[in-house]
Amino acid sequence: MKIPLSFGAGREAALNERPLLFMLRTHVYIDGFNLYYGAVRGTPYKWLDLSKLCNLLLAKHSIFKIGYFTARIKSRPHDPDAPTRQQVYLRALNTIPNLTIHFLTHPVWMPDATSTSNPPKMLRVLKTEEKGSDVNLATYLLLDGFQNAYDTAVLVTNDSDLLEPLRVVRNVLGLQVGILCPNAKASWVLRPPTVNFLKTN
Repeated sequence: MKIPLSFGAGREAALNERPLLFMLRTHVYIDGFNLYYGAVRGTPYKWLDLSKLCNLLLAKHSIFKIGYFTARIKSRPHDPDAPTRQQVYLRALNTIPNLTIHFLTHPVWMPDATSTSNPPKMLRVLKTEEKGSDVNLATYLLLDGFQNAYDTAVLVTNDSDLLEPLRVVRNVLGLQVGILCPNAKASWVLRPPTVNFLKTN
């Protein structure tokens, strides 16, 4: 896997960051689609080693956990092999010991395709949603924060919809929050003083 070294080499803003007297327990929450469309698409770096990327950009942090939040993609007439490539990449990510992959799933009842009865037999299955990865990310961000699992939460995103959970983590829980923005320009609501530090592409 290769790392696009230009990612994160841009401007950095910091405000009220604690003195780094110890290695901060850090959890990284990656918005997979935001990262792809903001920094990876159209580059040769689609096989991005997320562990190396995080350690490169957060050298003063002890990265306990990386969460990769995404959704399963469907084949399109112009790119029928896209789901296969995604699966290969996800299998590669699964080899990173401290990384977990999160899809938005919920139980639903669906008819058994092999059932010959009328009405057909129903089976309880887990359905993976194509959307909602930002909600999933926010849920784990808050859950981990309330459980005191990290000193610093770092989000790889430029999604302004995450503003409120970021405010809760920083202002209610008193924990540090950082943004690694995949784009050259970060959303104005995701800049200091909303977060402790910001790095842009």
